[in-house]
Amino acid sequence: MTTAIETADVIVIGAGVAGLSTAMQLAKRGQKVVVVERERLGNGSTGRAAGLLGQLRGTEAHTAMLMDGVEVVKELEREADVEIFIQTGSLRIAETPDRAQEIKDLVAMGKSIDFNIDHVSREQVAEMLPYMKTDDLIDACFCPTDGHLQPAELVSAYVTVGKAHGVIFHNNLPVEKILVEGGRVKGVRTARGEFHAAVVVNAGGPWSYLVAELADQKLATAALGHYYLATRPDPDHVVDRLSPAIRNRHHRIYARPDAGGLLVGMYEAEPVEYDVEDLPVDFDMSTMKAARDDFNVALLIHSAQQRYPWINERTPMTITHGIMTFTPDGKPFCGAMSDVAGLFHCAGFSGHGIVQSPTIGVIMADLILNGSTKYDIEAIEADRFFDIPGYQTRPEVKEKCRNMFASYYGRVEGKTATASNS
Repeated sequence: MTTAIETADVIVIGAGVAGLSTAMQLAKRGQKVVVVERERLGNGSTGRAAGLLGQLRGTEAHTAMLMDGVEVVKELEREADVEIFIQTGSLRIAETPDRAQEIKDLVAMGKSIDFNIDHVSREQVAEMLPYMKTDDLIDACFCPTDGHLQPAELVSAYVTVGKAHGVIFHNNLPVEKILVEGGRVKGVRTARGEFHAAVVVNAGGPWSYLVAELADQKLATAALGHYYLATRPDPDHVVDRLSPAIRNRHHRIYARPDAGGLLVGMYEAEPVEYDVEDLPVDFDMSTMKAARDDFNVALLIHSAQQRYPWINERTPMTITHGIMTFTPDGKPFCGAMSDVAGLFHCAGFSGHGIVQSPTIGVIMADLILNGSTKYDIEAIEADRFFDIPGYQTRPEVKEKCRNMFASYYGRVEGKTATASNS
């Protein structure tokens, strides 16, 4: 029998925010936790995230998770003595009838659960965001309790509090195999040797489907590219640090203040796809670069210009390019599958890992230690596509994930909105 170089109660594979939050919550409950990361802590998708936090979602269950997550973050801020959550409020804006109906439905749903959201006039939007084009708007809604999380500060807090409760971190150590004996997980194998634990959590982000394959499981995730721009401070277009974030689904963009400038990201109709198994073994997402004449960058700048006419290809800015982990329905996989006891998945956050991670850590700790949680997690259970035809091969999964990304801002939501995209 191979002797483990380290034993623990739980091994977490991946040190993005989902894995770090899960590790911290488990350690707080008295578990010995080891985190094994292929690169550096928080350096993958987490390090390229925009971090927008919009609490009101399409379901009460999802909304409750995000609202509770804000409280988790506030506690983290106290424990780690760092500012993570910037409460700017957020706006959704509409310039077409379909999108206006979408906002009407969203406000109605919010009010039905006593959420602080309401319609605001075009004049009010112009006053809040004087640097944004507003003359074509026909409706908007504002939530004052939204904002954004700062990814680096969130990572730092998870690590600081995790270490204070005994979490052990191993950087630059890819997992080569998930050890399974008699249908139960035993630990993981790495280049440095084996780590043994009765519970292993796959929080591998874009690599999560490959991590699942190490235990002969299939996880329906795909790796898709994402871009955002950040302008430099401009005295002619002052962006206040507390200016509200916006979501402009008609142009497929979101925006928020960033270091004196404006951050604008996009969910385009034709995302770049990645086969993670083809990336170099030492792939470092922080080194990804995107040229100004890249098609997706040009599309991003063009779309941003529709709402912010002062942004163009000559505007001083930085372009950030990273990889998101998408699922066929845009919801994460959280929990276990029936064929390997002790193996849990925590991946596929589809661009919302930063904002979902505070509550997801609580949910994962609940599932691992108690087998259940107070939250309604039917929509995010890890086994929801288990053995279902159409979700078993990489081409099928990639197509479904790509379509989900493409429709993320493209589709019109709301119970009374028309079915067509605007």
